[in-house]
Amino acid sequence: MTPVDRVLDILLRLGARRYGDERVSQLAHALQCANLAEQNGASSNLIAACLLHDIGHLVEGGDEGLARDGIDARHEDLGRRYLSQWFDDSVAAPVQLHVDAKRFLCRHESGYYDALSPASKQSLALQGGIFSEREAAIFLNRPYAAEAANLRRWDDLAKDPTAETPGLEHFRPCLEAHIRYN
Repeated sequence: MTPVDRVLDILLRLGARRYGDERVSQLAHALQCANLAEQNGASSNLIAACLLHDIGHLVEGGDEGLARDGIDARHEDLGRRYLSQWFDDSVAAPVQLHVDAKRFLCRHESGYYDALSPASKQSLALQGGIFSEREAAIFLNRPYAAEAANLRRWDDLAKDPTAETPGLEHFRPCLEAHIRYN
């Protein structure tokens, strides 16, 4: 099984789970996020990152219910570690940074926090809360911070139970373009 087949299989098999307290499945959320990126003219690496940004919720036994129990499973770090086996940093880094991007956007974008879903607000508290000015400045200087902020905006919008999207195979070329060959 190729690396792309592996991640698509995980999304297909395990993605039927509900996405936390949201009204969509993990798979629907991933497809919506990638579709929003594509509709907004994002690069193939960012579309791939959008599709895979929450894979850390699904690998290594998943983390279903941990946030409700007050535990931050650090799915962003797990996702990056998992994806870095096969994908280049242009995919893996935005995945890792999408939680910090939420913390940054809460600090610097008027109305962003208020627009978050209740589940996103709950996870924000577990993830360290809104960045301080110093933390925000550090975030901005990280490679792929801008990509992660865009991913995060689409992530927040990708929770529509009625949205129609292309299927997983539509995004295969974006994934294949960023496989890291050692």
